[in-house]
Amino acid sequence: MKRVAANPSLRTSLRRIGAAAPEVIELFDYLEDLPLWMKDVHGTYQWVSVSFLLNFGIKTREEVIGHNDYDLCGEALANQYRIDDERVLRGERILSRVELVGRFDHTARWCVTSKIPLHDAKGRVVGNAGVTRPLARHGEGPGTPTDSPLSEAIRFVSQRFAEHITNHDLAKACGLSVRAFERQFRATYQSSPHDYVRQMRVRMSCGALVFSKKSLAEVASEFGFADQSHFAKEFRRIMGDTPREYRARYQR
Repeated sequence: MKRVAANPSLRTSLRRIGAAAPEVIELFDYLEDLPLWMKDVHGTYQWVSVSFLLNFGIKTREEVIGHNDYDLCGEALANQYRIDDERVLRGERILSRVELVGRFDHTARWCVTSKIPLHDAKGRVVGNAGVTRPLARHGEGPGTPTDSPLSEAIRFVSQRFAEHITNHDLAKACGLSVRAFERQFRATYQSSPHDYVRQMRVRMSCGALVFSKKSLAEVASEFGFADQSHFAKEFRRIMGDTPREYRARYQR
């Protein structure tokens, strides 16, 4: 057997066997709840994994590439991410830091995040890459924004979206009358509470379509739909694809 130099770097190992380094990145598309991203020096996204798309409720990479954090999440979180980017672009590595990461459902959850600089062939920093993972799994108490009187309603929906939820339930959780709650909710989220719950069910089902082998009927039942037909109709209305088409795109 031919002996090889004991260089443990991934790049060297890939070069040794003649593989193209970018091919390894595709593996992240098969890891659930582990968003990965790459940005240029301006903070513009150049590539993201499927888990990243699911976290933000985005259908395709084309909707992310060319955009920045201010396009995807609130200003407070985007400012923090940009400060981190500037540190990494100066050559610093941010490793295993606990931070809040925003999600598509207007919640944020505590995650462990690492970020590294990316270099070109001459060693110049040309961007950064990061990966994050949640401290808790789904259903174990995701955080919610604390500056909104509707935060308890968002928490309620995030944890119990598959159940039968009424506006009275949500108003009570917020300490508001039903009328006041409905008015504030529509003004804040540009959606009725009922439609928000339906959107939540559809978007939460995306992970099961991509990362499980469950039948469409099983997914429909798990995420609160009356039957597979109802699930398919609502999914297509919100996502533009049928559940089967969405699964085929990402479950290769």
